[in-house]
Amino acid sequence: MKKNKQPEERKKSPEENEDNFLQGQTIKDLIAPSGVDVSNIDHLEIISHTKRYARSFFVSTLPRMCTFPELFRDMYLFGDVNTSIYITPVKEERSQNELNRVINELETERIVAMDKGNINRESTISQKRFEAEQLRDEIAAGFNKLYEASIVSTLFAYNLADLDRFSKMLATEMSKTLVGIKTAWGIQEEAFQSNLPLMEDQVQKVHTFDRNSMGTVFPFTTSEIGHPSGVPLGFNKQTGTPILFDNFHSSLTNYNMVIFAKSGAGKSVTMKTLVSRSSVLMGIESLALDAEGEYTVVAESLGGINVVISPTSKTVINIFDIETETVKDEITGKERTILGIENKVEDVTQGLLTMARGSTRSAEVNELTKQIIAESVAEEYAALGITSNPNSLYQKNEDAVRGSLLTKRKKNMPTIGSWYRRIQAKAQENENPDYQYHYSYLLKVMKQYIREYDGQMAYFDGQSTFDLLDGAPFINLDISQLEERFARPLAQQILLSWIWEKFVKKNSEDKSKASRKRVLVDEAWMLLPYPEAVDFLNKMARRARKRNVSLAIISQRFQDFYEKQEAQAVLTSSDTKLFLAQDKSEIAYLKEVFKLSEGEANFLVTCQRGEGLLKVGADTAILKIVPTKKEFEFVETNLNQLAKKRMN
Repeated sequence: MKKNKQPEERKKSPEENEDNFLQGQTIKDLIAPSGVDVSNIDHLEIISHTKRYARSFFVSTLPRMCTFPELFRDMYLFGDVNTSIYITPVKEERSQNELNRVINELETERIVAMDKGNINRESTISQKRFEAEQLRDEIAAGFNKLYEASIVSTLFAYNLADLDRFSKMLATEMSKTLVGIKTAWGIQEEAFQSNLPLMEDQVQKVHTFDRNSMGTVFPFTTSEIGHPSGVPLGFNKQTGTPILFDNFHSSLTNYNMVIFAKSGAGKSVTMKTLVSRSSVLMGIESLALDAEGEYTVVAESLGGINVVISPTSKTVINIFDIETETVKDEITGKERTILGIENKVEDVTQGLLTMARGSTRSAEVNELTKQIIAESVAEEYAALGITSNPNSLYQKNEDAVRGSLLTKRKKNMPTIGSWYRRIQAKAQENENPDYQYHYSYLLKVMKQYIREYDGQMAYFDGQSTFDLLDGAPFINLDISQLEERFARPLAQQILLSWIWEKFVKKNSEDKSKASRKRVLVDEAWMLLPYPEAVDFLNKMARRARKRNVSLAIISQRFQDFYEKQEAQAVLTSSDTKLFLAQDKSEIAYLKEVFKLSEGEANFLVTCQRGEGLLKVGADTAILKIVPTKKEFEFVETNLNQLAKKRMN
């Protein structure tokens, strides 16, 4: 007798397993955290994988006039905050009755104010009565409508101290637009539940809006960003429209920009694209301080200039070079030429201090060392008769005195070698034991920078053999052949000072658009360990706008700038910020400083090469940068791709 075979059990698909898993679960079960501590009256503790703190608020007061999209913009963009708005239409019959009641009350108050002779109050009440009557008539004619709205927000943080700090910041930001918010004190649980996607308002703190003002609360602003003119930087991924970017647009508070991204995210490609298009389409002159030798091809493609600084090159850049500059008198408006000798002495002193500290950043260098260096630098200029008088920069010419039109010749500048010889002479004359050690230290460590002693880092000793040419579309100062740990950061600092004299100072604040210039500092993180270098970078960031110059900083690790307080002025002095793909370790710092949302932060961790977040002032957009086929010939930096091109 045959037994009936049992049918084989069919394997369930992943979709069916998921259906079984979800069976019997409500949306509340899916979104609920592991637990919520509601024992506190002014905040909640949300217990999940990591503990978070939440504090809910409701809008208590509103301005008399509402402006789109500014009414709740600061609340929507504040950071890790959720906002819910419950809108309930008011029936026409009720709105008419309430408006008639308000009109009667206002008329009574107006009569009382008139009887008391209070003209100002009577005028104010009359205006309110007129507005109420106008609104009533618009509703009766079907042109307007009343709504009641309750606005609840919940702010999140990972510790209580941050929650308190963020709460104060949010209240301050909202007060700027005359919006008052109050903590949902004693009803935090109800307010938190009201801000969940459950459509249940348990706070009921309502405000009355008409149709026009109600439209201002919606956050449906497009993420359009850019300017009416400029260069096409890329595409807005959310709208598909091209982004035109003008680094020198009048709406910007300053012209500086920073680009942060992990290695391989497309920092160099982005900057090369911007530089090349700016040169061709807008005539912007750019100068790159090239730490990795990546901009050589760009200079060649744009018909620019390449200058290589290396131990074997014959190019010399003199740190003592100084130029006059044109400034405008704030009172008279007249221009005058000045020679900032005091500032130059300080800049040269800072550079020589970095040299003296060396790669070990020796603690032996202190204020006495700085005093010796500064005095000797000042004496070097004084010995040549160079003072704050611009004419002292030039040689006296008997023919010029007699009226000849011969061109004035500049004096030869001091050099590190001449400064070193002055230190030697002063050391021999010194009788103060407090200074003896510092003279001895300087004579030992500074010998490596002196050409007379065949110093291995003597490429900054001597008269400059190169002068910047006006009108060059792109100038590339290539320092990639220098030793990376110390020689390259030192060269960055010295060249920044030289660039300031030779490139930046030539732009006065009222010059034409044709003289707009950009200074690009690649791999700026190299400067951060050296305080004098950071100090000069900060000064340059603050002073560049007055010279119609944009300072562009490119670096890999945002954390380095964030943790070094001295370098934060670079961030605050840059109105344009571009964040390409980031390492996960950097996201927490970016979120805190720039109030990024969770979605924006997650995008920066997962985005592709050439994609990023562009912030121009208060506006933000998700950007994709796509160089053209022709541009890829000189912007590509991936070594594997370059090798493949050569093989083809």
